Amino acid sequence: MVTAIIVMNVERGKINEVAEALADMEGISEVYSVSGTHDLVAIARVASNEMLSALVTRQMQKLEGIQKTETMLALQTYSRHALESMFSIGSDGA
Repeated sequence: MVTAIIVMNVERGKINEVAEALADMEGISEVYSVSGTHDLVAIARVASNEMLSALVTRQMQKLEGIQKTETMLALQTYSRHALESMFSIGSDGA
């Protein structure tokens, strides 16, 4: 599984429209509107780098309003759930 964080700048007035279209795309698991340098952050979870490439360079390019994207590959997960699972091996919680 390949996980990527995609940040993007969107034309003013099209943030909601672009966010909803992204949320409907296969491979996009979450979309957030954010404050700061970027307008939207999308989390992509796909089976391969080739699928990620197709998502970013073909599917997302069809959306009107996206001005710029930056894609970052997640190298390792440090979620609370993952850490709890690692450290509870062999533990019965007592």
